[in-house]
Amino acid sequence: MAVTAEMVRDLREKTGAGILDCRKALSESAGDVEKAVDYLRKKGLASAAKKAGRVTAEGAVSSYIHAGGKIGVLLEVNCETDFVAKTDDFKNFVHDMTMHIAAANPQYVRREEVPPHIVNAEKQVYIAQARETKKPEKMLEKIAEGKLNKFFSEICMLEQPFIKDPDKSVEDMVASVIAKIGENVTIRRFSRYQLGEGIEKKMTNLKDEVEKQLNA
Repeated sequence: MAVTAEMVRDLREKTGAGILDCRKALSESAGDVEKAVDYLRKKGLASAAKKAGRVTAEGAVSSYIHAGGKIGVLLEVNCETDFVAKTDDFKNFVHDMTMHIAAANPQYVRREEVPPHIVNAEKQVYIAQARETKKPEKMLEKIAEGKLNKFFSEICMLEQPFIKDPDKSVEDMVASVIAKIGENVTIRRFSRYQLGEGIEKKMTNLKDEVEKQLNA
C-alpha cells in the first residue's frame, strides 16, 4: 500500500514522531495506523508526543564558530530541568544543532514562523508555473501545496535533512533526544552570521542612491 502525505501527517499528530520515522512505520505496517503506532512505541519514538506539551524553561544558549571564523551561530535550546541541561546527551545535541545551522543555513525554526506574505507569494509562483505547463486547473492547488512542502523543507530547520544523517530530519533528531533523555526539548531560536553577508548589497544600494542624486 502506498504511503501518502496525509497518512504520515495523521500518524505524526497521533505520536509526535518525525516525518521519516512515521513514513517508515507506515511502510513497515503496510499502511495500518495502529500497527504503525506500535512500531514507533517499540522504537521509543512515540513517547515524545506525551512530553511535547510540557513547559521547557531551562536549557542552554550555545555558540559555534565555523570556517575559520567566517560563520557564527547562536542557538537557544530549551528543556524542562537544569539537571538535563547539564547532561552530555543534551549538550551534544545542542552542539550538533549549531553545526547543522552553520552548514544548512535555515531561515526559520518551523514553518509556522514563515511570514504569510512569503508563503502566499511562493504559492502563487508555483500555481503560475503549473498553469504554464498546461496542468488542469483542479490540480494547481495540490501541485502548489506539494512544492510548498519542499520549500519549507529547505528553509525551516525542523524540516531540513540533518547534516550528519540526511535520512532523518532535524525534527526526527529532536524526537530521538526527547525519547532518550525523558524530557521535552524545544529548539526555540537561533541567529546565524556569515562574514560580509549583506555588505555588497548595501554598497550597491548606496552607489545607486548617489548616482540618482547626481543625475537629479
